[in-house]
Amino acid sequence: NITPDKATGIGAWPDDDFVRALREGVRPDGAHYFPVFPYTTYTRMTRDDALAIKAYLFSRAPVSKAKRDHDVGFPFRWRFLQAGWKLLFFRAGEFKPEASHSAERNRGAYLVEALSHCGECHTPRNLFGALNREKWLAGTADGPEGELAPNITPDDASGIGKWSEADIVQLFRIGFKPNFDDVQGTMAEAIEDGLKHLTDQDLHAIAVYLKGLPAIHNPIKRKRKGEGN
Repeated sequence: NITPDKATGIGAWPDDDFVRALREGVRPDGAHYFPVFPYTTYTRMTRDDALAIKAYLFSRAPVSKAKRDHDVGFPFRWRFLQAGWKLLFFRAGEFKPEASHSAERNRGAYLVEALSHCGECHTPRNLFGALNREKWLAGTADGPEGELAPNITPDDASGIGKWSEADIVQLFRIGFKPNFDDVQGTMAEAIEDGLKHLTDQDLHAIAVYLKGLPAIHNPIKRKRKGEGN
């Protein structure tokens, strides 16, 4: 519950607790969050943007609704084990622009790598559930809710290498690919509830960033119905 209800939500959280949760994956009581909450990406967010999100959430109506317990198997439900996972796979730190890149590309990088957390869906994971950084944004058959998350690096054969920047902006704005096929599932939700509301400048910055990434060839086969992970 991230409404400002003081009993069951986050209404009693001071600024520092909210920022720590977002950027360090730690609850106000000191317990670790499971990395299904993408603090591994939000860690790159600036404090000002984190507090802007808090201000928005606190402007909503409070809702009294107690959280459900996590359905996580033994022994992974022990939160203290997340400390070891963090030592291996989590590197906290705010996004730093690269001097060799334009301001526009750096803006796109910040939007993708921090705020929009695109890598959480479009990057393959290792056996421990951590992102495989060597295949950043190269797509995976094990996306959210078991959906295929496509390769969004500029590889001509398996990615978006043949797309123009305008094609990418169009996708984010209206949900249609260059071949006029529409996106569905969780990506459609991401567009409808988030990406389409960005400014033209921010959408173009994301396109510039994506087109400037190293191309990774990563053909992905959609899983057959009933096939496990």
